[in-house]
Amino acid sequence: MLNHNDIKDLLARALQRSRADETEVLYLGLDEALTRFANDEIHQNVAESNHALVVRVAQGKRVATLSTTDISDTGLDRALEETLDLARLQPENPEFPGFGPPTLFDETPLAYDEATAAATPESRARAVGEVLRYALDRDVNTSGAFRTARYDWAIANSHGLYATTPTTLADLTLVAMTPTSSGYAADAAWQVGAIDVAARGREAVDKAVRAQNPRPLEPGEYPVVLESYAARDLLTFMGGGASAMGIHEGRSWMSGRQGETLLAPQITICDDPTNPALWPMRFDFEGTPRQRVDIVKAGVVGDAVYNRLWAGKLGVANTGHGLPPFSPFAPQQAMGGFGPMPMHLELLPGDTPLEEMVKGIERGLYITRFNYTRVVHPREMVVTGLTRDGTFWIENGQIAYPVQNLRFTQSYVEALQTVRAVGNAPQRERGYFTISSAPALCLEKFRFTGTTGF
Repeated sequence: MLNHNDIKDLLARALQRSRADETEVLYLGLDEALTRFANDEIHQNVAESNHALVVRVAQGKRVATLSTTDISDTGLDRALEETLDLARLQPENPEFPGFGPPTLFDETPLAYDEATAAATPESRARAVGEVLRYALDRDVNTSGAFRTARYDWAIANSHGLYATTPTTLADLTLVAMTPTSSGYAADAAWQVGAIDVAARGREAVDKAVRAQNPRPLEPGEYPVVLESYAARDLLTFMGGGASAMGIHEGRSWMSGRQGETLLAPQITICDDPTNPALWPMRFDFEGTPRQRVDIVKAGVVGDAVYNRLWAGKLGVANTGHGLPPFSPFAPQQAMGGFGPMPMHLELLPGDTPLEEMVKGIERGLYITRFNYTRVVHPREMVVTGLTRDGTFWIENGQIAYPVQNLRFTQSYVEALQTVRAVGNAPQRERGYFTISSAPALCLEKFRFTGTTGF
């Protein structure tokens, strides 16, 4: 990976060599390492060091983007010329707002941890080893991955904008299985020391042990206690509806409802790039300062998130939610058409312990997480998916026995109108290139439409 001075020099060289009217260059560098385990043994350690330069040029109102990993002078010249040739072939985009204004950012990292950047296969193996020994003692089969990474992101343009930051990230995902059950746990943080790998392992293994020999259950509408992993699914889909593009185009559950009291008053959803418990960042992938946005505040539908294009189109302030034209983790994967998106989602916790939620249910379901969830109707945020990795029947305020997984088809908007309680212990999890956080939720009703045999 290039050091700070090398990255700054690379971006300066690219801008100097460009012949376009406007030029923007985005550097995406990574050093990632992953320890994989399955069948209660570590079977693989992989590491990748890579970088990409994403070049975006504008010739008048004609804009094109290209990504390259060749950062030699020859490679830069080729990328710049090819991008300019592509731009000349594009139709004019009258809504193109131009690249960002000249901005300098504090270069002190907000989310960089040397222990995470320097983590070794041995350190990850020691942590994972505790999980495997615990699982072996209980005759449970575990699998998963423990990742540590350093990323370097920097952006510059021909107007004088320059922003750079190194950042680190660690995340853990594991599944524990018996012949008739499974359990799940996950965590993510920019400091590897903030992840208690052994505790997460015990959580998944104990869940799998408790979930053995599940009983069938008829579909229907039940009160539910959603662990934080399941609650995070609601957070992700609802938070994604805050994109200004989806709202303006009438596809979002927020369209035409901003300012309306739509959800239960216990629900507050925000996107907070300054929260040190998540993955704080100063700027987005267009070089705009990131702003906190209250998407839902005490049940009231709040604000959208914007990038440069949609802020310009709608004549509002840019909140700094521009995505990269290509993924920072897979630079060959285009993302330019996704519009602005929240990247630091948080469902604010309440004051109810998980155990108290269970005690308040006479007959209902306890759900660890959802799987393979897909939107059926984005306007009402109707989602279908399956329960997974620990689903239990609650009887008279106690978890009575495990049940087979169920399929649900449920409007998340309607579900969040029936909130009994919000948990007091939020749990982090990694998304595509985010960390989000949600506590457990207790809901009056949730609609299950099908059964499984497992």
